[in-house]
Amino acid sequence: MKGNRMYVDIGSMLDEIFDAAKNFGEEMQDKFGPGGAPRGPWFHGPDFDENTDWYPNFSYPPMNIFLTPDRTLVFEFAVAGFDEKDISLSFQGDYMLFSARIGLEAAPEDGVRFIKRRLKLKDIEKQKYYVPADKFAQEKVKAVFKNGILRVTVPPKEEMETAEGIKIEIVKEPDSN
Repeated sequence: MKGNRMYVDIGSMLDEIFDAAKNFGEEMQDKFGPGGAPRGPWFHGPDFDENTDWYPNFSYPPMNIFLTPDRTLVFEFAVAGFDEKDISLSFQGDYMLFSARIGLEAAPEDGVRFIKRRLKLKDIEKQKYYVPADKFAQEKVKAVFKNGILRVTVPPKEEMETAEGIKIEIVKEPDSN
C-alpha cells in the first residue's frame, strides 16, 4: 500500500474521554453533593450564585421561587384560569408535588378560529420541587390562592436535624493475671 495513512491513537482518545467523564463526575459532586440532590439556595458557600436555577425549568405555569431573609422558601405560581379546588399540592420525601387540572369550561368551542392565541390553558402534570425535609418544616406549609397567584410558603425548621449517629461505648478489658 502506498500513500500516507493517518493513524488514530485510540488509547489517547479513550484516555481523554475517561478524564472528561471523571471531571464531569467531580463537577456533579461539587454542584449537587452526594446522592445527586441539589444543595439548593440554603447553601451559602463561596461558590453560591443566586442566579443558579436549582429547580426544574418548567415553562408553564410562570413562577417565582425565592428565599426570604428569615430563610422561608416561597413558590409563586401564576395559575390564572384555574380554580383552587383543581390544584393539588403534596410532599413526598424531599419533594413538593404540584399538579392542576383546567376545567372543561375553559376548552374552546368546536369550530372556533383564533385570530391570535397566546393564552393556552392546559393541565399541569406532576411537577417536582426540591424542598428538603431536614431543612424545611413541610408540616407548616401555607398555600394561599389570590388573584390567580398561588403562593406557597415553607418555613425553615427551627432546629436543623443533625445525624448524631450511634455512640459506641469503650470499655477497659480486665487484666488476665
